[in-house]
Amino acid sequence: MFKRNDSSSTPAVTTVERITSVLGAGVIWQGSISGSGGVRVEGTFEGQIALKGLLVIGETGKVTCESVRAASVIVAGAVKGNITAQKVEIRATGRVWGDIVTTAFATEEGAFLRGQIRMEDAIDLGFDSAPAAPAVEPAKADISKG
Repeated sequence: MFKRNDSSSTPAVTTVERITSVLGAGVIWQGSISGSGGVRVEGTFEGQIALKGLLVIGETGKVTCESVRAASVIVAGAVKGNITAQKVEIRATGRVWGDIVTTAFATEEGAFLRGQIRMEDAIDLGFDSAPAAPAVEPAKADISKG
């Protein structure tokens, strides 16, 4: 009599929301992470993060950044730094020390946040302004006059 529509219960994962790289548990990394893929951090990271994709900080992950910029951020571990993202989710085991700027925010019971949340209509992550090719083309040698 009543039929459940299962096709709408699970949203399709787009290519931007897939994990393409993992920083494993026990790995300590200092530097910067940038690009268009998705990254999962299970180890310790210190530096800068600017991703066009998904950033997941797993339960064993510890991230220390002045600022984290990503399309989506899921925190199940610890983040010390400000987060700017289209979507931010703090899981029950997640801990964030820093301010969050986002268009969509979700949290689970038990999550920890020491900072402020600022909700915006739209977020400019600054990725669209980067040119795909160099702005100045290198000079080509004229070998015909040799």
